[in-house]
Amino acid sequence: MPPVEIKPDIYWVGVNDRTTDLFEGLWPITQEGVSYNAYLINDEKTAIVDLAKSTKGDEFLNQIDRVVDVSRLDYVIVNHMEPDHSGLLRTIRRLAPGAIILGTKRTRDMLESFYGITDNVRVVEDGDTLDLGKHTLRFYVTPFVHWPETMMTYEVDHQILFACDAFGSYGALRGAIFDDECTDLEFYEQQALRYYANIVALFSNAVLRAIDKLGSVPVSVIAPSHGLVWRKDPGRIVQLYKKWAEYATGPTEPGVTLIYGSMYGNTESMMNAVAQGISRAGVPVDIYDAAHTHASYILSSLWTQRGVMVGAPTYEGGLFPPVAQVLEIAGHKKIRGRLTARFGSYGWSGGAQREFERIVTPLQWDIVDTFEFVGAPTEDELRHGEEFGARFAELIVQKEA
Repeated sequence: MPPVEIKPDIYWVGVNDRTTDLFEGLWPITQEGVSYNAYLINDEKTAIVDLAKSTKGDEFLNQIDRVVDVSRLDYVIVNHMEPDHSGLLRTIRRLAPGAIILGTKRTRDMLESFYGITDNVRVVEDGDTLDLGKHTLRFYVTPFVHWPETMMTYEVDHQILFACDAFGSYGALRGAIFDDECTDLEFYEQQALRYYANIVALFSNAVLRAIDKLGSVPVSVIAPSHGLVWRKDPGRIVQLYKKWAEYATGPTEPGVTLIYGSMYGNTESMMNAVAQGISRAGVPVDIYDAAHTHASYILSSLWTQRGVMVGAPTYEGGLFPPVAQVLEIAGHKKIRGRLTARFGSYGWSGGAQREFERIVTPLQWDIVDTFEFVGAPTEDELRHGEEFGARFAELIVQKEA
């Protein structure tokens, strides 16, 4: 995609990445891809806001050169030091040795640690401004959205918020960078939720603080480092992020995330009966086979839904490992205060329940029911499983009331 002018003399000069399989080396994006958004202000002084991953060097430098000779850059603004944003700093330093790098105090320290860069670095404080000529930039320090050094850059004249990782999403751009030109907005909103649950959720309090801090700042365009640029309805993505951030400590949605695993089909047979009972009660249910679905895709549901139904057999005296792994990641993301129940098969002795309780008790999950059976479920046990699911769904509804 060529550079796109957002406002006069302000350009999107980002690149798409459809070849990386794991974002942060952890979260799958093989199908969805991701964009690395950077923004160039071509004024009396020229500034670029954020960069891109080092593997996209040639493409990214070509983007800049289409607008201005890269050697003419006056300022490189580093909102965030994570290498998908800053990976080309050494290259830019070689091509534009006079360019001044701007960032927070923590950024200055990280520049030396990550890239050995100590010269031509200027620290900006919260509220500082930079005059480029016709355009003025103001800097807002927003720590832990989502690293301690992060900040946002605000273009005063056109009210553009370069928001870094805040308000971003997975999903390579499909020929359009703006929300009003996007033909599949639902896709990007879903990917924004998955991105939030994977990357930002642990820092929800910091997200809310940043939203509150910028609440009185007039914003006409939100330009994040990943995903769509929001110009028609920038309040939409702020509203979504605020709602998701509030799930960290507040009420969630009246639905059920059903996570299961099955070695030989016995627990899966019961899962179908339990899911039928949940659905019969009129409660939405998302179903994930933990052995075939990466936790990245499950976290979105776990983050937003009130109930967690776990179906897992006993495996070598413990919880079936793929299910245990998803729950451990949920614990790392501090997904707290859920209503939960567990069912599963065992062969000659139990043990899964003990490990299940060990994982979820520190998360303050309320374990309301358990149902275990030996080997393959009988017809009576399947009927019991359906009732087991219905009872759990009714508790979800009651908790909402």
